[in-house]
Amino acid sequence: MIRAAVVGAAGYIGGELLRLLVGHPQVEIVAAVSRTLRGRPVDSIHPNLRGRTRLTFSSYDQLGHPDVLFLATPHRETMQRMPAYLDSARVVIDLSGDFRLHDTDVYEDYYGTPHEAPGLIGSFVPGIPEFHRDRLRAADRISVPGCMATAGLLSLVPLARAGLVRGDITVDARTGSSGSGAKAGSENLHAERSGALRVFAPTRHRHEAEIAQATGHTIHMTATGIEAVRGVQLLSRASLADGVDERAIRSTYRSWYGDEPFVRVVAARRGMHRFPDAKILSGSNYCDVGFALDRGASTVTVIAALDNLVKGGAGNAVQCMNVRFGEPEERGLEFTGLHPN
Repeated sequence: MIRAAVVGAAGYIGGELLRLLVGHPQVEIVAAVSRTLRGRPVDSIHPNLRGRTRLTFSSYDQLGHPDVLFLATPHRETMQRMPAYLDSARVVIDLSGDFRLHDTDVYEDYYGTPHEAPGLIGSFVPGIPEFHRDRLRAADRISVPGCMATAGLLSLVPLARAGLVRGDITVDARTGSSGSGAKAGSENLHAERSGALRVFAPTRHRHEAEIAQATGHTIHMTATGIEAVRGVQLLSRASLADGVDERAIRSTYRSWYGDEPFVRVVAARRGMHRFPDAKILSGSNYCDVGFALDRGASTVTVIAALDNLVKGGAGNAVQCMNVRFGEPEERGLEFTGLHPN
């Protein structure tokens, strides 16, 4: 059995980690750490876990030494405490933003504060199995990408690395309210959010830097909050290299993802669900990727969708754990989503 602990277990990502790990046949959860809820039942905060676990929240000093430690903790705070976390567990999987960017100047530019543990950045492997599976098999320090970044990486990196697109890329991202976390402010009250399409990052969203780092292209990203609770959908537009057509794009995606368990290429010619839609992915670890271009067009529109709390967070982290510990990659992540939903 893999002995797992979650720090930040009271938040939305922490709750998703607990949900997935409770159902994982090879995992024993040994600690669910919360700064303020020590002793309270986990299902008092995550009611979907009623009858599934008798766990209570513990404090950090009760963490012990698990085999794998998941960090669903805030950026800035995570890098300050990382040396202690690394002493606590053999494998640390970090879901904060603190170890995603390789360049400390870029980190300071996007996060507004100097990086406090620059010497540790290079020791983290990006937590995206589709691109780094071989490295993850031996990785003791893993940094999971952001939710919108994951959708951007999975949809744009194959085209960028194959040389099919050129120049700057524009990214229009839409996300549900759970992306703001369990402690979001007044802007996420139902009275303010219901019916709204609120552009909360017209430029320079933090995930923009992650996509730029992986693709090598300049990214111009806008992020909009939509009424949904879960879900991310990205529409990205890029100029095509000379001679690139629909067949080349489709062939590239199939060569990258034909054997991947959690990335599906969705670009049908007709039908209600011919492009990726986050609604049908709720609760699942899938990322659907598709594209569209006019006949003879010089640009491509790329569409990606996922559940921000699962493939965009907790599910991706559990997938990384499976790879690291030699488990079947789909184990504990078999839920397919719901339709209708």
